Amino acid sequence: MTAVARPRGAKARAEPTVEVLRELYPDAHCALDHANAYELLAATILSAQSTDMRVNMVTPTLFAKYPTPADLAVADPAEVETIVQSTGFFRAKARSLLGMSKALVEAYDGRVPPDIDALVMLPGVGRKTANVVLGHALGVPGLPVDRHVLRVANRIGLAESDDPETVEAQLCGALPKTRWTRASDTLILHGRRICRPQPLCDQCAVQDDCAYYRSSSKDRTPEKGRASRGSRKSPGAKGPRKSHDARKVRKPRR
Repeated sequence: MTAVARPRGAKARAEPTVEVLRELYPDAHCALDHANAYELLAATILSAQSTDMRVNMVTPTLFAKYPTPADLAVADPAEVETIVQSTGFFRAKARSLLGMSKALVEAYDGRVPPDIDALVMLPGVGRKTANVVLGHALGVPGLPVDRHVLRVANRIGLAESDDPETVEAQLCGALPKTRWTRASDTLILHGRRICRPQPLCDQCAVQDDCAYYRSSSKDRTPEKGRASRGSRKSPGAKGPRKSHDARKVRKPRR
């Protein structure tokens, strides 16, 4: 992976920040049910624009009927579409599943290759899917960047880009390989529970080190030219107007 520039100080802060979140989310893991790399590969393809819960409801039927890539490679497309229909975009996903399985059979004897360059050449497989399979099923360090990782990494100042591949490179450069997969799981869970599109900053364990929180806190200054009710002088009172401790502050931008 090509090295890319990171935000200043990101490398020094990355591991301690991720460790704080890891302790907060000891249950962070891959939420897609699977028994092997083939099943995780298929499940991750199905997870696009769907939920893990929905995919986990579908895959038992899919894997019972097509337990190996060889079985799925010769499946009737209409039958596969019916099984995966509830995950959305079912026709495109069925094509990807069949194409992926055929490629595994023809090029890798039905085995999932433990190499990201080989994985991303399979139909329906991008870097995020490839990294999920590498890190969770093949024991190869991988750092999947989904919308949650993208959002959280940018907000807490560990990455600086809207491009998932660039953020992947920035995070991988800032963290040891042994932390890549768990870091992704942790950031995903933090993005789902706290650092949402409208974040719950007051509940965040890393707000003191968060670039987004520091930036938004600039708005939390007393409003100028407006005295609170308790600080107003009575008619004829002398002396300067005193400030009031209970001045309103503006909420952080969401």
